[in-house]
Amino acid sequence: MVKNAKLDIKSVRWTVTSQPAEVEEFLQRPAFDPAAEKAAARMLAAIRSRGDEAVLEFIEKHDGVKLSAGALCVTPEEREGARAAVDDDFKRAAREARRRISRFAEAGIRKDWSITSPKGGMIGERFVPLDRVGVYIPGGAAPLASTAMMTIVLARAAGVPEVVACTPAGRDGTINPALLYAIDFAGATEIYRIGGIQAIGAMAYGTSTVRKVQKIVGPGGPYVTAAKRQVYGEVSLDMVAGPSEIAVLADDSISPSFVAADLLSQAEHGSGAEKVLLVTPSERLADGVARELLVQSETLPRRDFVRKVLQHGMLIVVTDNLDAGMEVCNRFAPEHFELLVQEPRRWIQKVRAAGAVFAGPWTPESAGDFAIGPSHVLPTGGTAAFFSGLTVDDFQRRMSVMSLTRADLIELLPVIEAFGRVEGLEAHARSARIRFES
Repeated sequence: MVKNAKLDIKSVRWTVTSQPAEVEEFLQRPAFDPAAEKAAARMLAAIRSRGDEAVLEFIEKHDGVKLSAGALCVTPEEREGARAAVDDDFKRAAREARRRISRFAEAGIRKDWSITSPKGGMIGERFVPLDRVGVYIPGGAAPLASTAMMTIVLARAAGVPEVVACTPAGRDGTINPALLYAIDFAGATEIYRIGGIQAIGAMAYGTSTVRKVQKIVGPGGPYVTAAKRQVYGEVSLDMVAGPSEIAVLADDSISPSFVAADLLSQAEHGSGAEKVLLVTPSERLADGVARELLVQSETLPRRDFVRKVLQHGMLIVVTDNLDAGMEVCNRFAPEHFELLVQEPRRWIQKVRAAGAVFAGPWTPESAGDFAIGPSHVLPTGGTAAFFSGLTVDDFQRRMSVMSLTRADLIELLPVIEAFGRVEGLEAHARSARIRFES
């Protein structure tokens, strides 16, 4: 354990036969916050019954800004103002990010397909864009302009005609200009200055001002995550995308300063619930990274956020070898997983659970956060064990399509009748049989 006057970096040894409870507790972190679940249930019920009135009440209470229903929607003039306020460097960066994200999304769009049935009919699938989706973009602790690109651009690439974006306003009622520019530039058709649980409720249930959407995507803190979970069924969802987390599997081939910098990139988000894990077979690297974390964290503008995570959400695990380290990381199922080892691409094949994998010394997680191409909206809280990250597929409906010939149905008739008999569903069988009785 490495300490300074303000905090200490926890380090423990883990082996296949000796697995400290501290490591198990860290790996089994909860995906949901019970307090957030209760708050979300209460607020969502109010929004469902009182609509805009409840939304405005919660905005004033939680964001500290008093608005009218007519002021919730961002105006064309405000969009134009953001375009004028943002500098050319950021506009160039946004163009490049959109280009890369669009290219990746378009390459992944699923196309209609069909095969011929045994007697000349057709069976296949169609993929149709959703009509109206809602995107939640955090804007409290940090104005996540990149999240606008990583969500809205995918929806537009899929062909979604109506993309509703919600993000919180500051106490003066305005949205950060860079964030507003990114939302507009990415292609949102409607923008609302609504954050937190109230944004999820408004999009899920609809109000007089915000029409109901079909699906809600995007990351958020524990309260947004809880709200999303509770509106499932009213709308479709992407995944559990809560506070950020990173795991790094590293050996002596990497500089401790690189590892520390990558870990800190996720500790600075600001919710305080972030998780940061380093797994290595090298005691030397573990000590070096711990010392670098203390040194580098002192130089960061958001060091108060970082210190909280390093104290309560950071763990270094020393294992006997890289294979044991991979086992720890797979059990953690991290949102972001960096492989900072020799021959990193070989180790990719051993990853079983992660939202996204970053292999090699020249692929810092931050490159994925901002511009590589895949979306940075990824499963957290261990849910990467059964959820996947946001893709263009999330904005399409898949429909099975079938068109049989008479000969196809004759061939299938014994099968239909057999299942109808054992399930006691005579009308099912009759609907096929009757076509051959006249």
